[in-house]
Amino acid sequence: MPPFKTQSGELVNATYGFASMLLDLMNIEKPDYIAVTFDMKGKTFRHVEYAEYKATRKKAPDDLYAQLPRIKEVVTAFEIPIYEMEGYEADDLLGTLATQAEEKDKIMTYIVTSDRDALQLVSEKTNVIAPVRGLKETIVFDTSKVLEKYGLHPNQIIDMKGLQGDSSDNIKGVAGVGEKTARTLLQKYGTLEKIYDNLDEITGSLHNKLKNDKESAFFSKKLATIVLDVPKELDLNGCKVHEYDRTIVENLFLELEFKTLLKKFKNFDNHYSQKRIEKNPLQSSLF
Repeated sequence: MPPFKTQSGELVNATYGFASMLLDLMNIEKPDYIAVTFDMKGKTFRHVEYAEYKATRKKAPDDLYAQLPRIKEVVTAFEIPIYEMEGYEADDLLGTLATQAEEKDKIMTYIVTSDRDALQLVSEKTNVIAPVRGLKETIVFDTSKVLEKYGLHPNQIIDMKGLQGDSSDNIKGVAGVGEKTARTLLQKYGTLEKIYDNLDEITGSLHNKLKNDKESAFFSKKLATIVLDVPKELDLNGCKVHEYDRTIVENLFLELEFKTLLKKFKNFDNHYSQKRIEKNPLQSSLF
């Protein structure tokens, strides 16, 4: 969003954008459970293994980082739990929480993120909602949608990253191998491991590229793989939607001078009630 400030001079555009999307999310999707994950400052285990991880990524503006405490205030005002952990990325928390929700609690999970790395997490009980134009226009990625879009199954996304790399994260992959070649190889052989098991079948320059960058391919796949066992336990009851103090939200929006959002919020269908959960037999979780 374009920069704008309160009368006191506080920059609040990122906070406004987040709050607006959160309101839309709750109003449109109406989750039974909800949680939010954040990256934390400092290096992750990936930086420890590879010092150049994300080294080429353009740093987000300091003005954005400065608004993170306010964004967390918005989340807290809605009494939504926050999950974060030093040494791990928000994606790792998303993967871990979704896995626990799927395996332990047997509920459907929707991960809301524009980061396509999360597509590797898609399964029969985990979908990704990717915003296109806010939450009014989205793409819901289930297993069939991933296959339709990329010609690959969700669990092959990390194999593709191993081959083609990821310039945004400074993951090298195999030099000279792009998305089309990576997709073709995976459609034939299935996994990175099986490609190298059958390397003798692959001829010409592609054979040499794969052979020369074998170590890079497997290391790139490792870096691109979202961790599913972060030592953080999902408290499903703590994520259950419930009535929150609307006055706290209204006062925060007043302080931030979110006049349009305040008007929207006052007409907001507050579905956070125990009765709604009891009436809905198909429970879903939303992160």
